Amino acid sequence: MANPRIAFIGAGSTVFMKNIVGDILQRPALSGATIALMDINPQRLEESAIVVNKLISTLGVTAKAETYSDQRKALSGADFVVVAFQIGGYEPCTVTDFEVPKKYGLRQTIADTLGVGGIMRGLRTVPHLWKICEDMRAVCPNAIMLQYVNPMAINTWAISEKFPDIKQVGLCHSVQGTAMELAHDLDIPYDEIRYRSAGINHMAFYLKFEHRQPDGSYKNLYPDLVRAYREGRAPKPGWNPRCPNKVRYEMLTRLGYFVTESSEHFAEYTPYFIKDGREDLIEKFGIPLDEYPKRCIEQIARWKGQAEAYRSADKIEVNESKEYASSIINSVWTGEPSVIYGNVRNNGCITSLPANCAAEVPCLVDASGIQPTYIGDLPPQLTALIRTNINVQELTVQALMTENPEHIYHAAMMDPHTAAELDLDQIWSLVDDLLASHGDWLPEWARPNKARAA
Repeated sequence: MANPRIAFIGAGSTVFMKNIVGDILQRPALSGATIALMDINPQRLEESAIVVNKLISTLGVTAKAETYSDQRKALSGADFVVVAFQIGGYEPCTVTDFEVPKKYGLRQTIADTLGVGGIMRGLRTVPHLWKICEDMRAVCPNAIMLQYVNPMAINTWAISEKFPDIKQVGLCHSVQGTAMELAHDLDIPYDEIRYRSAGINHMAFYLKFEHRQPDGSYKNLYPDLVRAYREGRAPKPGWNPRCPNKVRYEMLTRLGYFVTESSEHFAEYTPYFIKDGREDLIEKFGIPLDEYPKRCIEQIARWKGQAEAYRSADKIEVNESKEYASSIINSVWTGEPSVIYGNVRNNGCITSLPANCAAEVPCLVDASGIQPTYIGDLPPQLTALIRTNINVQELTVQALMTENPEHIYHAAMMDPHTAAELDLDQIWSLVDDLLASHGDWLPEWARPNKARAA
């Protein structure tokens, strides 16, 4: 059987790349793959190549690694394209996304998906994803893009609008990751859990969350989750003591369904939890303000030691991750079916959401590719909440598609958290300041002189 060519754009995200490539190389049908690594940072690219070659050696497989600084050359002839990058990095862009809003009293936790931080990240990121699409059209038009970049929903929507012919799926691990957390909270083995989730990225909900019983029937676990929360048995401490996960449990008691992305994210997608002068809410629900910059600093510090350890190691430990990439590649390449949760153009999968939005739904994967499944209407309270986020995504995509800077301001105006904290003059001034601070990181039409003139 032929071996696939897998291009990895943003290969300098070495730890993430290691997990994906490690998963791929452990699958027999993919163990002879060519891994084409591309990054604009020569040092990080070299480090990633060292890691991949040591993975190949550790696993004893016939795969080979190639490195590129030229994106189109890396993509040439690819069967699959994995994308993982952050335009502008922690410094200066993430710092800007947090520090400028803070001057207006607008506090954030993660700021990579929605809110003014998510809008700015979308403006920085989408043009680069579009350039990948242009290159794919030219040198690998039949390849599937596996996109791991935030803001996931804005990115997926923008790609489908401008490049509808590109086969793509946005991938996140929040659905399976949260299911594992909830199983742990209830002391139930994860492999005994059955669930079905749908919505948009970072705001999908488990429409069913059930436990297989000895007689083969399934028990609805929602009453158990609510009871555990009210009795103080859930949530259990997780990997990050700064993030106690209470927001999502509280929303479960109000909505009747559990959301798939973390409490620190969800707190800034809604207007209920982060409020100026309401330290009681911050304390009660354990809202980790400025969480993402803290993680960036910790990750940068960890990487220095990790990179040196990889350089000196003869072999690298390979553990299976919970990412979907290798499962998708294996199913398309071999025809062996699998089910994943992917972000795709809605196209009527969720009938209560716009057809052109980016929906996160269960997808069947086989030799025919990625096939989203039909959901129908969501419960009305979920649809209503999700639409508040879709408004921001749609206006950001409209800004990008039409190159109309006014829609950047409209997107910020519609953001639930921003609108709950700031008045219209403050929102306009904040966007002015963010555009000025980001400057050349933005597409030319969105830079301050162009934006303000509009």
